[in-house]
Order: sequence, then structure tokens, then C-alpha cells
Amino acid sequence: MANKQERIASIIRKNIAEIIQFQVKDPHLGFVSIPEVRVSKDFSYATVYVSFIIEKDIAPSLEVLNKAKGYIRSELAKKLDTRRVPEIRFVLDEGYKKEERIEELLKK
Repeated sequence: MANKQERIASIIRKNIAEIIQFQVKDPHLGFVSIPEVRVSKDFSYATVYVSFIIEKDIAPSLEVLNKAKGYIRSELAKKLDTRRVPEIRFVLDEGYKKEERIEELLKK
């Protein structure tokens, strides 16, 4: 079962990245990368972790993504072959901060 979850999460990650890159047109949206997507066991919810290159773009870009959530989900439905399209939730990926802290500690 875990393999199916991982496969669906990978497909969702790829498709959402393409939708954001090519179809969401908003000047407030900075460069977005999607390092991870987690799907619930019943495939009804997908948590999309996003990260941004420029820190000042975080708040406005997250706001744009949350406003475009319905559009992104409808476009995702066109690309998926599943019966149910998961509800999308965008979450800021904090992994880069942990990486920077670890690198800083290693340098000391």
C-alpha cells in the first residue's frame, strides 16, 4: 500500500509543479520548488511542501498558491486517472533552515 501512496504522491508532485510553472500566471508568485508531497491513506488529502529561493517571496507566494488551490486541483483532475482528486494543502518546507543550521554547526 505504501508503494501506491508513494507513486500517487510522485505523480501529483510532478503534475502540480508543471501546473504552477506553466499555467499559474501571477506576478507575485516567486520561484517555487516542490520537494515533497504526502498523500493520506485514503487519497483524499495531499500535503504539498513548497520552498522558495528568496525569503521575502514566501508570504505573498504562499498566498497566491492558496488562492489558486481550486484552479490547481481542477487542472490536476484533468491529468490524473484516479477516481478522486485529493484536496490540496500547501505547506512551507522548513528543511532548508535545518540544513543551514547543520552546515553552520559543522563549520564550527
